[in-house]
Amino acid sequence: MPGIGEAEAGRSARAMADDLVERQQNWLTGWLPSWCPTSMSQLKAVESRILQCIKNKFYARYVSLPNQSKIWTLTVSPEYKDRTPLVMLHGFGGGLGLWIQNVDYLSSWRTLHTMDLLGFGRSSRPPFPRDPDGAEEEFVNFIESWRKEMGIQNMILLGHSMGGFLAASYSIKYPERVKHLILVDPWGFPEMPTDPNETRRPPTWVKAAVAVFGRSNPLAVLRVAGPWGPGLVQRFRPDFKMKFANFFEDDTISEYIYHCNVQTPSGESAFKTMMERFGWAKRPMLSRIHLIPADLPITFVYGAESWIDLSTGEKAKRARPGSYVKTVAVEEASHHVYADQPRAFNAVVREICDAVD
Repeated sequence: MPGIGEAEAGRSARAMADDLVERQQNWLTGWLPSWCPTSMSQLKAVESRILQCIKNKFYARYVSLPNQSKIWTLTVSPEYKDRTPLVMLHGFGGGLGLWIQNVDYLSSWRTLHTMDLLGFGRSSRPPFPRDPDGAEEEFVNFIESWRKEMGIQNMILLGHSMGGFLAASYSIKYPERVKHLILVDPWGFPEMPTDPNETRRPPTWVKAAVAVFGRSNPLAVLRVAGPWGPGLVQRFRPDFKMKFANFFEDDTISEYIYHCNVQTPSGESAFKTMMERFGWAKRPMLSRIHLIPADLPITFVYGAESWIDLSTGEKAKRARPGSYVKTVAVEEASHHVYADQPRAFNAVVREICDAVD
């Protein structure tokens, strides 16, 4: 096998520790299997099918933080020590497995790290503060604690959607740790328009969830649906199966998304705390983008057909006069640009990284 992972490690001490974390999280969410056909073990199993596709050398493990949280982390091409590592943050409802079409190419000449954000995927799912400032700060503090535990001095930081929002917030507080900030279809940047005609229409699944559950957590429908939940993912997000068709002919990705999002809604609840409506944040990032130091370059990467406001990049450029701010639109791509057009996306990100070192 070209990659190395849990299977090759055998029953090592680290693997046994990881199993203990899984059992603890299964205990915390023990009520779910009685209604929802899920468990952390099932999430682990479907994720392992995804990670088996990685060709480069890799390993995945839990990174323990000082506050006892465990962050499920994937490192690809750890042998490259002389270049700035690329760190990738997934978006709302996602997990590290969704980068499967990107990690090999983007780690072909430098180390790549990605993780399940705190409250998502296989990472710990603690309660978050109930105010938007506190929830955002909790996410930023977790990223910094994770960085310290990983021993990363500085990085190229990439975030998609909500991950882009958090990457920008992190760069405001810890700019000395970021060599280039890459914001991929970032959520939560503009102010919420007062005129509905000024907004792009959100995806059908978003409108359906809001119509049914209103002020509840955004993905509550999956948990309430119980045994019908997996079918809902396939019905409302059939596009995900098509996006990853080059890797999986079956429902692997749909299963992964389902199992990621029917566990305890920790990060999901934090997202709800930070959002005004699904497409907007209570604390819009665009009004704070000028707080990122002028010498930290920023690149916005959008899907040309995304429902996210593509003008944000130009507005950020006006807010940071004299600073490097570039906007790239990837044709025939929507919000999940990294999966819609992975080759074009990978080429854009590689060019940015090559400019760093």
